[in-house]
Amino acid sequence: MSSLINIHSVIPSSRVNGPGSRMVIFFQGCNQDCHGCFNPDTHSFDKINLYTPEDIFKKHLRKGIEGITVSGGEPFLQAKGLYLLLKTARRAYNLTTVVYTGFEYNNLKKDSDCKSCLEFIDVLIDGRYEESKKEATLLARGSTNQRFHFFTSRHMQRDFYMPAKAEITIGRDGIVRETGFRRIDIKQE
Repeated sequence: MSSLINIHSVIPSSRVNGPGSRMVIFFQGCNQDCHGCFNPDTHSFDKINLYTPEDIFKKHLRKGIEGITVSGGEPFLQAKGLYLLLKTARRAYNLTTVVYTGFEYNNLKKDSDCKSCLEFIDVLIDGRYEESKKEATLLARGSTNQRFHFFTSRHMQRDFYMPAKAEITIGRDGIVRETGFRRIDIKQE
């Protein structure tokens, strides 16, 4: 089982990508092609940053982080690496785990590699992003068709109402990153 995961980027601390203070890990590669996707830079399958789960935690885990949120790209397209990441988060660091996917839960259960990941997920938010159904509240999902699946009692839906819809951070590398769930269209030049 390959332990290398193709990662687009990591935000060491966010408060708009799930309950509490969370490390957000964006997988690289997606074939969902959702119109209006918030993360189009994560779609290509080019190798961007190859990390083991241990490398990700050693480099990015900060004091006070309560959990990880995995997004994309499409995390389940790298199911073996996702499994190792989630297992490490839970067993080595006792972090809660939230995973966003464009796939539907019922289909994930049919694939053995994807199904094994579910064992280490506290909350799964499934379904393709649908721009015509954009979430208008502070609930942490992109569109209203996306469903929450609570596999443990560590979180409830009310935990997913965020203090804001988006964050802008400036990393130590000087790169400006926007994360969260865009409610309004921002013109980029």
